[in-house]
Amino acid sequence: MTRAAIALLIASLALCFAPRCFANDVDPYADINAPVSTAPVSSTGNIFSRWFGSKGPKAVDSGAQVFETAPAVETPAAPPGPAQRASDLVVNALGLLGISYRRGGNTPQSGFDCSGMVRYVFQNALGLDLPRRAVEISRVGTRIDRNELKPGDLVFYNTLKKTFSHVGIYLGDNRFIHAPASGGAVRVEDMAQSYWASRFNGARRVAD
Repeated sequence: MTRAAIALLIASLALCFAPRCFANDVDPYADINAPVSTAPVSSTGNIFSRWFGSKGPKAVDSGAQVFETAPAVETPAAPPGPAQRASDLVVNALGLLGISYRRGGNTPQSGFDCSGMVRYVFQNALGLDLPRRAVEISRVGTRIDRNELKPGDLVFYNTLKKTFSHVGIYLGDNRFIHAPASGGAVRVEDMAQSYWASRFNGARRVAD
């Protein structure tokens, strides 16, 4: 290559990399009355966009605001109402059907006596600790009349010639569940039967 050709090549390269080569293209259809932006023009950004299209480096907006989502606050569950507590008592009691009677028994594994069954159900369903003996349980809660009975209430009977010597859990529809005497198992009884009707001592509401 001659010196003249080399000089011409150098001059062409110098013209190409002059500042005007990096200027933004002008839209010939742009509104000539629109205000002219005074923001500085990034020549390198323009040349990259020409050479690489959308693959060129992108400007970072340092003034962008980042909003973080506040963590969700869990609302505490409301305590169960009377209807729910009664339902829990009934369901827990019916789950013990068929478990053998055992004097002094407190668990499904050992068997139940009447007060042991009632104490187990109230502890398991509501977390309430009742006294051990039926006569002691008869002093807990509120006394109610027979016509006020609702599921989950306690019913008491004189089965040993002593008042409040036996206790069961009312289920509704004039029926209650209890652990009877030796040789029996947890079962449901009809309060209208003469044996139970003649020995009824009263009722108490503990679940409210």
